[in-house]
Amino acid sequence: MSDAAPFPPHRLVNAEAARARHGEDAVRLVADGLRAGDPVADSVIAELDALGAPAREALRLGLRNGLGTLDSAPPAVAALLREAETPSPWADAELIARGDTVGMSVSPFWNTMAFALGSLVHTYSAPGLARVLVGTGRLTAAAGRRLAETGLWKVNAGVPGGLTRGAPGYLDTLQVRLLHARVRAGTLRRGWDIDTWGVPVNQVDTARTWLDFTLVPFRALARVGITLTETEEADLYRYWHHIAHLLGLAPEFHRHVHDHATAAALLDLIDSTNAAPDDNSRALVTALIDVTAGPVGARLSLPEPATRTMLAALTRLMQGDEVADALHIERVDIAPFLPLIAMGNTTTRRWQRFTPESWHTALTENTKIREAEYSGVTGAEYRSHLAAPEH
Repeated sequence: MSDAAPFPPHRLVNAEAARARHGEDAVRLVADGLRAGDPVADSVIAELDALGAPAREALRLGLRNGLGTLDSAPPAVAALLREAETPSPWADAELIARGDTVGMSVSPFWNTMAFALGSLVHTYSAPGLARVLVGTGRLTAAAGRRLAETGLWKVNAGVPGGLTRGAPGYLDTLQVRLLHARVRAGTLRRGWDIDTWGVPVNQVDTARTWLDFTLVPFRALARVGITLTETEEADLYRYWHHIAHLLGLAPEFHRHVHDHATAAALLDLIDSTNAAPDDNSRALVTALIDVTAGPVGARLSLPEPATRTMLAALTRLMQGDEVADALHIERVDIAPFLPLIAMGNTTTRRWQRFTPESWHTALTENTKIREAEYSGVTGAEYRSHLAAPEH
């Protein structure tokens, strides 16, 4: 950690409150993280651009078959493969073989709601990250595809054995990491102001995104009666610790997180780097809800106005009124319906946990549905960006 680097003024907006709650060392970690990208992945992007097709082919073969199968590899590609293949402290072979059973235990409908209205709305509500995403010109123009591609990665990373070397989830996770580095390089070339905003897609943003797939969706699901046992909570974070390792998130940000309570403390610290949602945030969330309304309405046989009202109500429930107001989400009160919703979900969870067989059946059925849901997603950007350098 550095004592010299000043805080980017548009990021560490609540530094004094963060110091009071978390201490000076934690605030300094965040301040440094705002100025840190991912040196290993950033070096790979520079190497791919400099060496072209031979480096991309070495990366492609190394990701699928392992560094040891290559006769030679460019140094940055070799460093990435070596890091990814070095077992992390969380790489429990049995856990990886089972997959993200906690995530896959959630029904497809509520998984979609927690993913879109919980995870992604929370991601987009951070102005610094929203500024980067809008700057790519892609998320607002092709929100549906980005939603589908992120869902595909999440499913592939969560299926049994999905993070085994060479498996689809392993490949996708590392290519998502490289896409972040590609976006970072492109954003910097377009004149991004690091002193004001910090490094684009920095370590703090990566940590917040990691929490958007762990704490945030399951905290949202708890509000509709889908809760976790202590064992399930521990398994969730152990599994996602390994994903953090593959994504290039520095261990200092996540190694102490083992349950929702410790995750909430980290999120409180990280949220000190964000002001209220801005126009970029609102543009991203509006586009997200627009592309979510159609499929959800079709699934529930609801007309579009009723679907949008339901999505607004759930977004308010999952994000809270303060954030929802800042995002200009319609004011709808879901409270009168919550007992009925929660009762149905609690009953479902009870049935799932009734016997090992019923748990296995629920996992199998949910996994098949979610794999089918994303089976038509082809040409994901994080898979294709290696084909040629961005200009």
